[in-house]
Amino acid sequence: MEEGMNSERSSPEIHLMDLEERQKIIKDRLILIGQNLVDFKEKYEEEFLGLKKDVEILKNNVEKIKDFVETISSEFQKFAKKDDLEILKKQAKMFQPLEFATKEDLEKLKSRGNK
Repeated sequence: MEEGMNSERSSPEIHLMDLEERQKIIKDRLILIGQNLVDFKEKYEEEFLGLKKDVEILKNNVEKIKDFVETISSEFQKFAKKDDLEILKKQAKMFQPLEFATKEDLEKLKSRGNK
C-alpha cells in the first residue's frame, strides 16, 4: 500500500513539475517573441525614417524641377516663333542689304565720274 501511496504522491508532484516546465518554456517563448517584436519594430522604424528622408528629397527635387520648368516656359515666350523667322527671312531676301552701296562706294563713283 505504501507503494501505491508513493506512486499517487509522485504523480501530482510529476504533474506539478510538468506544469512548471511548460510554464518556463512558455515564459522563454514569450520573452523571445517580445525581443523579436522589439527588433522588428526598430528595423522598420529605421526603414521608415529612411523612406521618409527619401520622400523629402524627392519632394525637394520635384519642386526644383517645377521651378525650372516655369522659368524655361516663361523664357520660351521671349523666343521668336518659326513662322516669324520665316517672314523675317523672306524680308531679308527681298531687301538684300549687302547689295546696297555704301557712302564710300558712292564717293568713289562720284570721284571717278568727275575725272
